[in-house]
Amino acid sequence: MAGSRSWAEGVLQLLSRMNSFHMQGSSKALCKPFCVAGHEVGVVQPRLFPLLSRYPEVFRVTDDAQGRVELCSHLNTYQQRSGALEGILEDWREEKLFDCLGKWRNEKYEVMSRFSDPPLLKVERSAIGLFGVKSYGVHVNGFVRHGHGEMSMWIGRRTLDKETFPGRLDNLVAGGLSAGLGVKETLIKECEEEACIPESIARTAKPTGTISYTYENDWGVFPECQFVYDLEVPADFVPRVGDGEVLEFYLWPLEQVRELIAGSEFKPNCAMIVLDFLVRHGALHADNERRYHQFIEGLHREL
Repeated sequence: MAGSRSWAEGVLQLLSRMNSFHMQGSSKALCKPFCVAGHEVGVVQPRLFPLLSRYPEVFRVTDDAQGRVELCSHLNTYQQRSGALEGILEDWREEKLFDCLGKWRNEKYEVMSRFSDPPLLKVERSAIGLFGVKSYGVHVNGFVRHGHGEMSMWIGRRTLDKETFPGRLDNLVAGGLSAGLGVKETLIKECEEEACIPESIARTAKPTGTISYTYENDWGVFPECQFVYDLEVPADFVPRVGDGEVLEFYLWPLEQVRELIAGSEFKPNCAMIVLDFLVRHGALHADNERRYHQFIEGLHREL
């Protein structure tokens, strides 16, 4: 049952892991803000401070009470900032200084203080944790509505050679926002590439809000915001494996999916997307789950 202590505790452990940067024992108190053109865009762990001092023409690291890491002011255009950081990251990759750069994606994420702000630069996806910059993505809950109000959810299983969380369960469709692409544009692209969902169906996806969290691991600090969509698909529609990132798809009763998010089978942020779905559709509420308010808090924690 959703209200059982073991299930609720499993969900709380998930939310704690995904917000580990806010928890006791993290590096949060020792980090410095990362600033570009006067805007705070991320956070830098202390392990990087000595390394950044090797590049005085790119970084300024201050040690005063308002200590911060800044890109030098003479780098005053999007192209100059992006190029300077790209050159340094390529050097670090060649020197094998950070394991995360061994997963180089040749995909750029845009860096800005808020999503509504113009981007200040772009950075290689595999390096975003080094500078703690917020990344954005789109996740789609694909579901089928049956008679008597019952629902089933389409779930994908990641391929065994994925760079992260191989073999784990995933939402029907998900993808990061690459530089130059909008939210709905990314959704339609990922629907076609990952699950062979035609644009005519993908465009019916309904925006339902966001979830936010910040975790820390050996690769850095990761503030993430996911734009969440619900996509009700026809009962006779079956997604097909597209670009090879998904091993197979399953259509499971919502109760089965709910039980699984408290364990270790799901990619963690995808489990959070399902939890948000359960809350919004009334499967979880304050009268059937004592930890309901903690679930809500854990789904919406900013850096």
